Amino acid sequence: MQRGRGRRNVLRGMLVTVGALLAVAGTVFALQGFGVLGGSSMSGSRFWAAAGPVIAIAGLLVLAAGARRSLARRRS
Repeated sequence: MQRGRGRRNVLRGMLVTVGALLAVAGTVFALQGFGVLGGSSMSGSRFWAAAGPVIAIAGLLVLAAGARRSLARRRS
């Protein structure tokens, strides 16, 4: 029984970590696309201005899924 809980904890941790990384990366990509952060070939690019927010939102959804799993397990 404990072994299954350990795997679920690892999965939740991975979801939260991957979600956070995606959210941060998407935010950086968007800022570069909008030209706020310079010094990259991504700076001023319309593609990254559009893709960045999509990546950031996907990251937030993954992060929320991991956090929700964590809260649901604590309640039961």
